[in-house]
Amino acid sequence: MVRKLKNIELRRFTPEAYSDAPKKNLIVLLDNVRSMLNVGSVFRTCDAFAIRKLYLCGITAKPPHREITKTAIGAELSVDWEYAPSAVDLISDLKGKGMRIVAIEQTDQSVSLDQIEFQDDLVRVLIFGNEVDGVSDAVLSLCDEFVEIPQFGTKHSLNISVSAGVVLWHFQQYATSS
Repeated sequence: MVRKLKNIELRRFTPEAYSDAPKKNLIVLLDNVRSMLNVGSVFRTCDAFAIRKLYLCGITAKPPHREITKTAIGAELSVDWEYAPSAVDLISDLKGKGMRIVAIEQTDQSVSLDQIEFQDDLVRVLIFGNEVDGVSDAVLSLCDEFVEIPQFGTKHSLNISVSAGVVLWHFQQYATSS
């Protein structure tokens, strides 16, 4: 008979130890994400993959908020995050620091996620956009790369929190730790 592991057997970091643990050279930026449940879910995913930082930009809600906590279940306390009113200004600053800016968006220049791999130490900023409009045109104009998730059904997109899980799982395989 199969037995589920107890939380203690999973050997996860304590919140205190997590803050000092190495993080991946990945940063997530949410560009005008409307749903607080999606924001909370992205917090939880960033925690799971030891993402260096999460930026919440524009209309994206920020903690503390009950709807974020509902899906983050404490990850809003463990993940290093910051709010920036303007994604454009923030991205310009991050580019100036040598970071690679990657939009997760369907464009005429997108590369399929399954074709992405890299062997460098660059910090990558992965941008996820609004549930309806995607990554804004102003933000797209600042990006170095465009990545899309291969899809085979009738829908043209995934929920932003699902997209974040798929993309972060893929990218974390190649990202070095800081």
